[in-house]
Amino acid sequence: MDLNSTRRPEPGGRLCQRALLVFLFLCGPLLSGLAAAPPVPPPEKLLPDDTLFVITATDFPRFLKLWQNTPQSQLWEDPAMKPFKDNFLAKWRDRLAQPLERDLNLKLDSYTNLLQGQLTFAITRNGWQGSDDTPPGLLFLLDAKGKSGKLKKDLAELRRKWVDAGKTVRVETIRGIDFLALPMDSNNVPQTVRRFFPKPLPVQELGAENQPQKSPPESKLLLGQADSLLIAATSTAVAEKVLAHLAHGDMPALADNPAFQANHLALFRDSPLYAWLNAKTCIDVLLRKAADKPENPEAPTPYDFIKPDKIARAVGVTGLNAVAVSLQVSNDGALFQFFLGVPETGRQGLFKLLVGEPKEADPPPFVPADAVRFQRWRLDGQKTWAAFEKMLGDFSPQAVGVLNFIIETANANAREKDPGFDLRKNLVGNLGDDVIRYQKAPRGPEADPESPPSICLIGSPNPEQLAAALKNVLVFLGQQAGAPSEREFLGRKIYSAPLPPLSLPFASGAASFGAFTLQYAASGGYVAFSSDASILEEYLRSSESQAKTLRELPGLAAAAEKVTGPATSLFGYQNQAEIMRAQFDVWKKNPGDPSAADSTSLNALRSSLGVPAAGQEVRTWMDFSLLPTFDKVSKYFYFSVCGAAANIDGLTLKFYLPAPPQLKTAPAH
Repeated sequence: MDLNSTRRPEPGGRLCQRALLVFLFLCGPLLSGLAAAPPVPPPEKLLPDDTLFVITATDFPRFLKLWQNTPQSQLWEDPAMKPFKDNFLAKWRDRLAQPLERDLNLKLDSYTNLLQGQLTFAITRNGWQGSDDTPPGLLFLLDAKGKSGKLKKDLAELRRKWVDAGKTVRVETIRGIDFLALPMDSNNVPQTVRRFFPKPLPVQELGAENQPQKSPPESKLLLGQADSLLIAATSTAVAEKVLAHLAHGDMPALADNPAFQANHLALFRDSPLYAWLNAKTCIDVLLRKAADKPENPEAPTPYDFIKPDKIARAVGVTGLNAVAVSLQVSNDGALFQFFLGVPETGRQGLFKLLVGEPKEADPPPFVPADAVRFQRWRLDGQKTWAAFEKMLGDFSPQAVGVLNFIIETANANAREKDPGFDLRKNLVGNLGDDVIRYQKAPRGPEADPESPPSICLIGSPNPEQLAAALKNVLVFLGQQAGAPSEREFLGRKIYSAPLPPLSLPFASGAASFGAFTLQYAASGGYVAFSSDASILEEYLRSSESQAKTLRELPGLAAAAEKVTGPATSLFGYQNQAEIMRAQFDVWKKNPGDPSAADSTSLNALRSSLGVPAAGQEVRTWMDFSLLPTFDKVSKYFYFSVCGAAANIDGLTLKFYLPAPPQLKTAPAH
């Protein structure tokens, strides 16, 4: 009986074994296929360690979903924007998409549907030494994931169409993967693309007329597929490195770069979109190339200080290791972070000037609630002046001599009326560590939208003495326009100084700034400056005002927490709703003004809609007369804040755009 009981389980055991064998027989090929096609590694594991620049959406469907929930995307899809949107998209199709499809003999939609994973564009060094002989490598990666079969079919169809169209297409095998190799000469670059990138004018250096002309390096585009990954590269070596990383080889990757590692840990881990620049390598290569260039006796440098390495050291760019940009999006808003990797030990020049004091940067009580722009920078004026003089001395000792001559000339003029005047002591010595600027909306429909009322305040331990010192300086600067006048207002002295037009190098027109009258007064620990008398007088009355202040604005404190911290030295605010209200009025009144396409207004619209910067060709696609009135789309605009801070690793600037309250929906239960 015991023997029988031990034999009963055997049929069931054999049944399980047979079932397992059948399962392995039927599903074995599928399982082996899954094992042979592991998930594509993230960009930092795929890109080579000599990557100079990368911008990537690590999970494009996730990024697209997040973007579709942003106010900018919802604005673009609003029915009120349909006439403007349809007109823009029609020109996009007629002038770019359809001609490009004809040139390339493909359908763009068939490839956009393949965006199922990462979308990455990168520039690699690839032996680049600063010249065109060995250009950097370009790399484009697209992960189709479950649509790898469609990707394979599309590439085969693309090859067939190119061959039928008479294009020179050959196959290049790299690590067992076949790549289509298309020569990128002038005959193969699409005419549509060339319209947007005009051919540069030829430049011949003096003394080089009789030197043999170098033939341009071979340029090609490689297109291939490894598992679900589309690889487009301009170099065989670049494509091979990506394939090596796909095979989990020991070749160093971007993730092994210490500067990238630090930025990835701090900024990129939860970011659906980020960009990174290896600034140190780029700067070192360019400076080495400039230093190795022999002196041309037929085109000598007229000034000793105009040397790239000397300028770079003085400005401080030689201390810049990396630049990183990241984006985080949630239901509450969008956060942009911009990081400059300039370690404190090597910080000098402009980067030394930009570092403020880690002090309170909130809006003071006198800033009114109707301010549309506000910025407070805890910049120590005396330290900044010292850093500026050092930078000038590093740049050119002669420039320091010119500055000292100007200071002494101003002293001599001022001492005719005030024998004890000393510009450094009376002016620089009275600079504090607080710079505030705020702006209000233009007054009335006839006001100039490009010159709204604004005021700037400079903190000082002795503002009255600083204001008096400025009078002597302005007398020197505006000798032809006249001396500053004085008037009394609420017990305060207001100075009015007429200033002549100011021309700037490379600016369009004869003068960058027309003649205007600068008005300023000392009050409340600041010297306040403005060209608008009413906003200056409003500031002088602010201690008596009972009106609401900017710091009381609902939601501002919560938004400020996203961009500020213990090391913050700068805080800014913009009332996007009021700014865009004024801009919409300008566009509606002057829809055919060609200058509108080059104004700051267009930049504001592009930013609001998420349209990237483009050339004159794209700017003509926007018909401002088709925009709705602002009231129909006002719910998509709110305000934005920014904050800047410095630590031992570098400088960080953050921008935060809280979601407009009208767009927030109750959370699902």
